[in-house]
Amino acid sequence: MTIIKSEIRNTLLSMGEEGYKDFSASLMPTVDKNKVIGIRIPVLRKYAKRLENYEDFLAELPHEYFEENNLHAFLIEREKDFDKCIEKLDAFLPYVDNWSTCDSMKPPILKKEPEKLLRHIKKWISSKDVYAVRYGINLLMSIYLDDNFDKDYLSIVANIKSHEYYVNMMRAWYFATALAKRYEEALPYIENKVLDEWTHNKTIQKAVESFRITKEQKLYLKSKR
Repeated sequence: MTIIKSEIRNTLLSMGEEGYKDFSASLMPTVDKNKVIGIRIPVLRKYAKRLENYEDFLAELPHEYFEENNLHAFLIEREKDFDKCIEKLDAFLPYVDNWSTCDSMKPPILKKEPEKLLRHIKKWISSKDVYAVRYGINLLMSIYLDDNFDKDYLSIVANIKSHEYYVNMMRAWYFATALAKRYEEALPYIENKVLDEWTHNKTIQKAVESFRITKEQKLYLKSKR
């Protein structure tokens, strides 16, 4: 272990809260509780913003603790060069082992290059890595349902075939969000039952829970279960 990583780990260990550790671990069944320190996300993000000389930390994978992975994700968010950011994501994604780290990693630079990013999203989605696939879907949801929308992107997510819970839950989240933002374009995927049964029903459940979908739309969606 490098001196930098040792110093960072000792700092993280000093920031943990035992009570919060139990709560945090309960949300992530894929992570060993002994690998959770118990640091609140805002506290960890604040630390990530002020940390300097962290490139050696990013290069030394895998990490031991959940919070080290989250810190890694937050440090990638500081990268202002698109190509370097992609390199860091490609290096890190194979080591992501939980939904929290995966979903919280949103480098602002990615939104500035939607056309270039799409090629990498398609690569991640076509991989066999659960969290790389989930990450790609999440980016399609957060960046490509507004100004960058194309109805073909709905097909990309619909055509994913997986038995992985964390992939299909993100697919459902994506389509529920698409129904909220692009109702007319997304609705045929529900009416024609394009998705597998579990994802189809979970999409409707999440859409019905949304405040962005009208009462009439919710009633119609319920009839399509």
